[in-house]
Amino acid sequence: MLTDEIFSVSDRERVHDRVLRLAASDERVVAGAVVGSLALGDTGDRWSDLDLTFAVADDQPMLGVLEDWTRIVTAEFGAVHLFDVPAGPSIYRVFLLPGCLQFDLSFTPASQFGALGPKFRLLFGSAIEKLPLPAPSAQMLFGWAVHHALRARFCIERGRSWQAAYWVSSLRDYAMNLACLRRGLPATYGRGYDDLPAEVRELFVGSLVASLERAELLRALGCAVRGLLEEAGEVRELAAKVEPQLEKLIAT
Repeated sequence: MLTDEIFSVSDRERVHDRVLRLAASDERVVAGAVVGSLALGDTGDRWSDLDLTFAVADDQPMLGVLEDWTRIVTAEFGAVHLFDVPAGPSIYRVFLLPGCLQFDLSFTPASQFGALGPKFRLLFGSAIEKLPLPAPSAQMLFGWAVHHALRARFCIERGRSWQAAYWVSSLRDYAMNLACLRRGLPATYGRGYDDLPAEVRELFVGSLVASLERAELLRALGCAVRGLLEEAGEVRELAAKVEPQLEKLIAT
């Protein structure tokens, strides 16, 4: 069992080692890897969660292995099964362990087991070569940001202040992801935000919604839109086409 405090690195390593012993004793499992921040060795830190992925022999029922392992993980570690994420041939099961340790366990048929990105370190068995998942395009990020800007303003006019705040936040996320993409930083889940130049981060500080008052929502929306236009980069031509309408949208 883990302690009642926030998990330690040794807690995480204990779970890691136990799960690998479980894999070694299960003949249905033919390969395994660490994924996520711990896969590259020096990128994980004190707060990193544990991501382990395994290949199941093609002639074995993958869901059967997942359910068997779930019973062991929940019984031995007091884990709570939070949710599943099907992704192509794979299925990811997310657990919360005592001490707030998140454990992501995934299985894939052996014939389709391989890395989808650089954060994959094979521990045993073999993996196939797979094309990495494509990064979001600048046009897609910009387009979604414009969509969210429209939704934000219309919700303000409808008096839907909570929903408006949601759309302003979503707009900021897409605009900052666009800024990350321009600089070769991770452009999903906010992973690159803290590594943006200080002046870029400062550009978006004003888009944080401080209250649900109409004037504040309009102010934050205006800051987010101006930040989006400033960071349009390679989609500058597209931005120029919609900028007049966005200016009208944020006019008070």
